[in-house]
Amino acid sequence: MSFPEPTAVWRPAADTERAVTSRTGSWTRFAAPGDAVGGGFGLFESWIPPDSPGAMPHYHSGFTESFYVLGGRLRIMTGTAWTEAGPGDLVHVPHRGVHAFRTGPGSDARFLILFVPGAPRERYFRGLAEFAARAEPPAPGEIDAFALSCDQVNLRDHPF
Repeated sequence: MSFPEPTAVWRPAADTERAVTSRTGSWTRFAAPGDAVGGGFGLFESWIPPDSPGAMPHYHSGFTESFYVLGGRLRIMTGTAWTEAGPGDLVHVPHRGVHAFRTGPGSDARFLILFVPGAPRERYFRGLAEFAARAEPPAPGEIDAFALSCDQVNLRDHPF
């Protein structure tokens, strides 16, 4: 009798890409991009410093997004309600679920972001890194058009 032997994926941390995504020094590491793990999910690690704006209210049509806090405190808005998640807490956002996140003045946050299915979100975070590296920040319309090309609808007028 033969047994199936699927190949496991091993991605050493030293071999993964990390992008600095804002002028505040926030970063995201592409631990398991969807295309590296068969497309069923994507898993990224992020860190944002204290009192960081994080992500404005937005939603995605093609994937769900979950946040698992490893350290610090992450403020997450879903709909119109804010919650403060700490180490070990999980917040799951369904397709088209409006959400945002940020930190407060007293704590940074280190967290995992799980995308299901494995959307190619590394393109989005690389774009944020390019915006952050510019001498002049991009206009809001440019940011929103880029986000939309990555299945992210920014909601600048959301009452958060």
